[in-house]
Amino acid sequence: MQEFGFPVGRLPDEALLSGLATGDPELAVTFVRRFQHRVFGVALAVLGDPQLAEDIAQQTFERAWRHAQIYDSRRGSVATWLTTIAHNLAIDAIRSRRTEPVAPEDLDALLGAVTETPERLALADEASSRLRAAVAQLPREQGRAVVMAGIYGMTAQQIADREQIPLGTAKTRIRTAMGKLRSTLASPKRGDHV
Repeated sequence: MQEFGFPVGRLPDEALLSGLATGDPELAVTFVRRFQHRVFGVALAVLGDPQLAEDIAQQTFERAWRHAQIYDSRRGSVATWLTTIAHNLAIDAIRSRRTEPVAPEDLDALLGAVTETPERLALADEASSRLRAAVAQLPREQGRAVVMAGIYGMTAQQIADREQIPLGTAKTRIRTAMGKLRSTLASPKRGDHV
């Protein structure tokens, strides 16, 4: 690119991602340099372990290289896409190291943290932020039940035992919460034109 008088470092993110996908070494190096601090920062913020964060950053760029062709600019910027990959890989690393997920009795604190923060908005695409907002709007007992079932994979019987409620109540909470989530997520967002 420099032979045409256009510095590689000034190329748009999408052009660098395309260069990464095609295996152009100069564009790939420029792409990594442009985003390495951001990707490492996301991984470090989630993990708190610099060595593991370096591994996750490397995995992020490998995944970006393998999946560059499916990037869709209509769903968000390259930076958002890349930091989402880093965030998801870091969360997966935490889950794989943990023998038991966060205790369900700690769900109230987690559900309180489900609100939209600048960090979460930067890391998540629009659909996941809508889902988090919808879960946060559920009544507390329904939110707990759907999170225990959906994220922790607990059965209705396990939820009933943990919450000390009848099995039918646990099933109703899950079913009602899922119905509300479907309804909320199916409705057009404000500002959408149908």
